[in-house]
Amino acid sequence: MKTYILTVMLSCFSIQFINAQFSTSHAIYTTGELNLGNYIGFDLNLNYVYKETYSLKIGYTGNLRTPKSQPENYSSGFESIFSFGTTNPYDQLENIQIGAGKIYKLNTKGTIRLNLSAGLGYTIIREPENWHPIDNPFLTENYTWQYRKYNTLSFVLNPKIEFPISKIYGLTVSPLLILNKDRTYIGIGIGQMLGVLRP
Repeated sequence: MKTYILTVMLSCFSIQFINAQFSTSHAIYTTGELNLGNYIGFDLNLNYVYKETYSLKIGYTGNLRTPKSQPENYSSGFESIFSFGTTNPYDQLENIQIGAGKIYKLNTKGTIRLNLSAGLGYTIIREPENWHPIDNPFLTENYTWQYRKYNTLSFVLNPKIEFPISKIYGLTVSPLLILNKDRTYIGIGIGQMLGVLRP
């Protein structure tokens, strides 16, 4: 019994020691932002920071906008009120990205920092096309359309001003540029951080 108690106590001490050692050199946290620019959407990322100097992130961005190809007299009909617009056509831009960066502390406490991050993304674009007018009985759309889907590689530039208010929670302000041969997203995100943010 004494051996069991001693083993449990040593295990607890070791876990706390390892956790303390881990958090002094490493930070792992999530960020989530609402984006506003030439599209509107959100950005979710898993972030890793080494010694408060180098960063690595894996993320997903999902954005929508009113279709550029949409006819001027398009109407989604009365039924779209009940579907909250989820059946409406949108230009869609999704991006799965990986990036690396450098951290610069903007104050001595480390509660304001710049995370200069750039990387590559796999971008999925969906856009409605082949608009054909139909006789609209007021309740439904007055056009039929189809989505065209295509994929491309993107360059992603995403510098963030991070405010790790505490060791586990913070806020972010982040310009975002997704650049490829087909479409460009440019905007800014405001969000929050959650996880192990700093020692």
